[in-house]
Formats: sequence, structure tokens, C-alpha cells
Amino acid sequence: MAGRIRQSDVEEVKRRTNLADLVGDYVTLKNAGIDSMKGLCPFHDERSPSFHVRPALGYYHCFGCGESGDAFTFLQRMDHLTFAESVERLAARIHYALTYEEGGVRREEGPNRARLLAANQAAAEYYSAQLAGEEGSAGRAFLTQRGFDSAACERFGVGYAPRGWDHLTKHLRAQGFTPQELAQSGLASEGQRGVYDRFRGRVVWPIRDTSGQTLGFGARRLYDDDNGPKYLNTPESPVYHKSQVLYGLDLAKRGISRGKRAVVVEGYTDVMACHLAGIDTAVATCGTAFGKDHIAVLRRIMGDDSAAEVVFTFDPDEAGQKAALRAFSEEKRFTAQTYVAVAPEGLDPCDLRLHRGDEAVRELFSRKVPLFEFALRQSIARFDLNTVEGRVSGLRAAAPIVADIKDQSLRPGYARELARMLGVELGEVQQAVRAAERGPRDRGESRDASPHSDPRGPRGGGPAAQEPHAGAAPQVRLSGLRNTPTTWLERDALMAMLQQANSVGAELMQQAVTAQVLEPDLRVVRDAVAAALPELATPGWLDAVLVATPESHRGLVRELAIAPMPQRRAEQLAAYARDVVVSLLDRDLLSLKRELLARLQRIGDHTDPGARRIQEQLVALEAARRGLREE
Repeated sequence: MAGRIRQSDVEEVKRRTNLADLVGDYVTLKNAGIDSMKGLCPFHDERSPSFHVRPALGYYHCFGCGESGDAFTFLQRMDHLTFAESVERLAARIHYALTYEEGGVRREEGPNRARLLAANQAAAEYYSAQLAGEEGSAGRAFLTQRGFDSAACERFGVGYAPRGWDHLTKHLRAQGFTPQELAQSGLASEGQRGVYDRFRGRVVWPIRDTSGQTLGFGARRLYDDDNGPKYLNTPESPVYHKSQVLYGLDLAKRGISRGKRAVVVEGYTDVMACHLAGIDTAVATCGTAFGKDHIAVLRRIMGDDSAAEVVFTFDPDEAGQKAALRAFSEEKRFTAQTYVAVAPEGLDPCDLRLHRGDEAVRELFSRKVPLFEFALRQSIARFDLNTVEGRVSGLRAAAPIVADIKDQSLRPGYARELARMLGVELGEVQQAVRAAERGPRDRGESRDASPHSDPRGPRGGGPAAQEPHAGAAPQVRLSGLRNTPTTWLERDALMAMLQQANSVGAELMQQAVTAQVLEPDLRVVRDAVAAALPELATPGWLDAVLVATPESHRGLVRELAIAPMPQRRAEQLAAYARDVVVSLLDRDLLSLKRELLARLQRIGDHTDPGARRIQEQLVALEAARRGLREE
């Protein structure tokens, strides 16, 4: 394809990219050994971290779902990019100028994500400038009335979309963006007379990803003659997926990761009010209900600390009640403790700050109550408990909530509390809760099982092998290897050869690839290592091994290359790697020694010439064993 990025540039971008920093924009990582970090996998839902990153190696691997790759693969999977777009994104990240072959302009089929992001960024700058202009006075007045000055607007990138038909469209077209790009990004809509601005006469908030890139916008109506909805958001686009974004997360992610606490509010101005009041972990959904994809985003940043907190705010009206019950229905997806904070008189955080100050906002979240307690009260509030029918209906609505409380030790107490609230006998409530507990099992449902913590396979109790996707070749996994000391040694030696090849040394590696490996799947890896030895001292060592590995065993190679080694001290890692490889070779020599001794015993006569030759071989063999240990 014309305009292909020069391969040497691709390699240089990969070499310069710190994979841990890149992944850290999406996932909270913790140290897991020498050159090893781990966190919750961003590609599947899990309770215990099984996603490992090796920064020096430039690879990641999940021992739960099997996803693995390098920096380019990670961006492609996370942000739905093409390979070329991922290279361009990383090049921009490290300020590296790419060179394109055959004319320097790359032609793409379909939307170019980098162009759409650039258009959004240009739009954000335009809207911000318009807020400070003459027509922006209406937007400034709206924001000032809610307690936000120019510094606050600048901090959050708030802007103003002018009322004209196509002011932004003309501005961006003058910068080289095409009508198709503007329509694909959601900045413009298409009509009979061409494209026109989607947002007109509105205050505009940029919605950014964790790395700060503008994906889309949320806009609020200002004028009475605007017949559109009160809030209007960017439509689904190649870069904007409303169920997977949280407004304010770019500003809140570090506070959430550091403090293990997230605050989920209902609007853009609520996020601003919380941050300005010192609650720097506040985020909001963008025109959609809080759901499982939002939970996955927060969990990746918070990690799975059972002491972590997620605090919701809901309006006290009927819509707020429904939102609370929806949130509770997804609560089991959190390991963190979940709470609700409701302001006095039903004020949202923005109004609370405006009328009572920053301290009142901080106090709001100190008065939080458990989400299941709030959901319990909300579920029975709509029934007339003065009637038998109302109490029965309330019990039916509330019993599943008690049954779904994660901490089973709390269920009896809340069963008693529900009996008191309803004015019924405790036995009735207990019976209803037991029936609700049986319900999910009767339907064949179950909670997610926690994957095991040690990803290194049989000895460590690694996760069970995953079923392959339909039509894909079955993948061999570490967890599928035999659980024997023989296999453990072979596995650890191959880990050392893949991860610490330079420390093992070329001479020892040449010997090691001839060692006997009894585990058939590991024998395939050994042969691939042997085939890749010419690339031993190059940055592409692991890639060369993968190329030489059959497709069915590449996942196993990646797991061996990523799994933490059992040596925690960096200064001893090289020595450990050599020792375990020597142990594999020594096992061969010991096997040969046993065979020679058996032959010698069968001869019986030590003066026999054959016996003397065997004794000479035994002496040479012992010298070889000593030589291995002394190297």
C-alpha cells in the first residue's frame, strides 16, 4: 500500500515506547517482580490481576484470557486502531517524526482515527476560544451563575458553540478537514445542503480519554428558542463510544488510582464542582446509564482492592431511584465497596457548592451509606406499607436485594432491618431471601470465579486454559502442562532462556537447546528457541522465537516470556537464569551417568576393556558436570 511507514521507524517507535507508561494510562499496574508489573486485564472481566507487563521486553500477556502483544497491539485492541494508526499515535506520544515510503502520504480506506481525533482537538480549541469571545457571553453567564470562573473553565476545557449554521465547519475545513471527517467525528451533521455544525448555541464540555485525547463533546442548551434536547452529546463514532467513557476521568484517574476511591455523579457541572471542592476523583457518565463497561473502566484504574470505594450520587426523584437500582444490579461486578451520597434537600453537588460552599460538598461524601441499604429503602418506598398488599409487594421487591449483598455476613442483619421497615415477621423475610438466593442457581447463573494468583502454571496453580474462539487453532497454555517436578524444571529453564538469554550466554544456550525435554509442548518451544539462536543478541529475539513457533504454541511462548521468575532480587537474576539452565543440562548428564553405571554393573568384570572405557566416560562426564557449574 502506498504511503507505508518505514519499517525502521516502526522498530524505533517500539524501542522508544515505555510499555508500562502506555498501559498505565488505562490500567493501574503494581510491581510483580524484576521487570514485571501486573494489574486487572483490560480485555476481560476479572477479580484478581492476571495481566502482566514486561517493560524491558516490550510485551504484555494476560494469563486469564490469553491476550498478549506489544505496544502497537495494545493500542489497536484498546482504542480500535489500525496498525498504522497505532504507530502514528505512539510516534506522536514520543515526538518522533515518521517517514512514509512512496511519496510520504498514507492512503487509508475508511475513517482515519488520527484525523478524527485531530478534528476533535481542533474543535475543542475553537469552542474554548469562542467562550471568551463576544457571543460567548451567554455561556459565560450560565457558568458564572453556577460558580465557575474563567480559571475553572480553562481547567476543564469548557467552551461555547456559536449559534450560526456552520461556523465550526468552516473553521475546520479551512484547516484541511474534509466534510466526511467532520461527519464521521460527530462534529457536523449532514443535510440536503451539505454538512452543518451539530452543536450550536450551547455550552460545550470536551470528553477525553485517560490519556487526555478529546473523543467527543457534551453540550447544554442555552436559548429558549433551541428546540433540541437539553443535553446533546456526540453520537457514536469510530472514536467515541458513550458506554465506555466517563467525563472527567482524565483528571480523576490519578486520584482514583492513588486513593482507591471513585465518585460517580450525574452531570458535567457536578464533576467540576466536586473537583473544585477538593473531591478530585469525581467522574460522570455521558448521556447514558452507568453500566458494566463503566465498571470495567473504573476497576482497571482502581485495581481490585476490597477496601476501595465507589460512591454514587443520585437525584431523589423517580429517575434517580431507577438509576440507583440499576447501579445496584451491577454492584456484584465491583470488588470495591459501593456507597450512595444524597445531599440534603436533594441538591446535586453543583447546587450544593453554589449555595453552601466547598465544605458542604466534602461533607456530602462523608455521609455516604452503603448502596444496598439505599437500594433497599428505594425499592420499598413506592409501596403503601399500611396495606397487606403493599407489604407483600415490598417484600418481593426487596428480598432479592438482601440476597444479592456480596458480604454474606451482612445479610442476616439486613433481613432483620427489612422486617422492621416492612412491619412483618422476621421469618417471612428470611424465607423470601432464601427463595431469592435460590433463584440465580435455579437459572444456572453464578458469580465470576476469581482466577488464581500465580500465572506460572501447574506448580503455581495458574488459571485453567481458556476455550479457543470458534474457528481458531487451539492454543497450548502453561496451565495445561503436566504437574510434575520434571515439567517444572523444563518450564523454568525455558523461561530463563526466553527472558534472560543474554545472561545465560550464547555458549550455554547452544548446549541447552540440545537438552532432552520430556514435556511435548515444551519440546516445541525448545526447538523454536534453537531455530531463533541467530537472533540471540538482537532486540528482536522474542519475535524471532515466535516466528519459529507453530501458531498453536505461540501463546505458550508468550506466557513463558512474560511470567514472573521466582528470583526477586535483580542482582541475582542472571545467576538464577544460568543455574536453572545448567540444572536442565545437568539432568541429562545425570541420566547418562545412571545409564553408564548400569552398563558397568552388567559387565561385572572391572578389568574388562569395555568396563575401563565406561570408567573413562564417567570421569569425563563428572568433569563436564563440574565445568557447567564453574562457568
